[in-house]
Amino acid sequence: MDAGGSAMTTYGIPLLVLATTRSAALTGLAFALEWIPRLGAFAVAGAMVDRYGATRVFRLASAARAAVVLVAALVLAQLSGGGPSTTITVMLLAAGTGVLTEFSYIAAETVGGVASREAGERAHRVQAVLLGIDQVATLAGPALAGLLLQWAGATAMLVTIAAFSLLAAAFTSRRHDKGHAAVAEPVLQGLRTGWSTLRSLPALGWLVTGLAVSNLATGLLQAAAPVIVVQQMGRSTADVGLIWSVAAVASLVAVAACRGAIDRWDLWPVGALCATIAASACLAVSLTHTYHAYLVLIAVLMAGEGGMTVVLRTLRSHLVPKAAFGSTLGLTVLLLLAPFPVAGLLVAAAPPALLGHVITACAVLQALGLGLAFKRLRTDPALRTRPA
Repeated sequence: MDAGGSAMTTYGIPLLVLATTRSAALTGLAFALEWIPRLGAFAVAGAMVDRYGATRVFRLASAARAAVVLVAALVLAQLSGGGPSTTITVMLLAAGTGVLTEFSYIAAETVGGVASREAGERAHRVQAVLLGIDQVATLAGPALAGLLLQWAGATAMLVTIAAFSLLAAAFTSRRHDKGHAAVAEPVLQGLRTGWSTLRSLPALGWLVTGLAVSNLATGLLQAAAPVIVVQQMGRSTADVGLIWSVAAVASLVAVAACRGAIDRWDLWPVGALCATIAASACLAVSLTHTYHAYLVLIAVLMAGEGGMTVVLRTLRSHLVPKAAFGSTLGLTVLLLLAPFPVAGLLVAAAPPALLGHVITACAVLQALGLGLAFKRLRTDPALRTRPA
């Protein structure tokens, strides 16, 4: 339920901004506002989960997101046209839902880390299932958000997000609280703990660095998709959602394939292959100008990203100590998502006619970053043999 609400929020709110403001710059700015608060939220959320437990954080975040979305739906229903009040409302909605979504995400990921450690050397299969849940939500969420926005309006889309959030809070069980630390740390101390843990694990550090560089290109494509597809290609908001739904199908297939591949060839070969696929597809996206080619190439890109995510989550669950998992998770995701608001600001600042050149530059940077990271990881034993 939480993954469904999160997917609709992440992909649907930029579409809502474009539909209400008709501005490419404001759409990019909304994408940045959706992600900038998440940077602080990720770091704080990890420490809060360690301190108060996953259940409490998850329930409060889900319920608060439902409340924020319902308030925004009521306000937008009373406003007419696309004036400043509407713009301010959708911008605040983007920022507020971004923060709350990531608190619930960190809580769920902490529980996933516990399940992975209990699974031992089969942890990559647990992570593949958890990632599959996210991808199923990404399959349905963007398409549902786009269809509701196009055919039923903003209120219907926002009410649906609120319903998913309330169901997420209702279905949570207290047994998941076993994932938090036995001794709670202050928030700032938790951040220092996460940083110290990450510095002590060079394999995880290099992988996070490479994926952070890659995420600049991925984030740019997410932020620019409404502008490129709706304004430049003349397609509908539902067509934007369809792109990410098809990409989720491709990512699901890649995740399923990675389970057996990691069993047979270990982490590094699978990660390196997925990185090559993702970088090649992103370079090709920057050169295409048709909707169907754009759809297929983004699907291939996200398949490669899905494979690399399985590698990252498996390595993280093996290497990070249980007591510091929430704090380290918050810090690593903070680093991974730092490029997303930068991508939104690039879309806001760049003229729509120059977006193709910006995407090309970020695709080249992605290829260089992933290449360097996996070259350094080639001889690291952590990616060669899964510890029992």
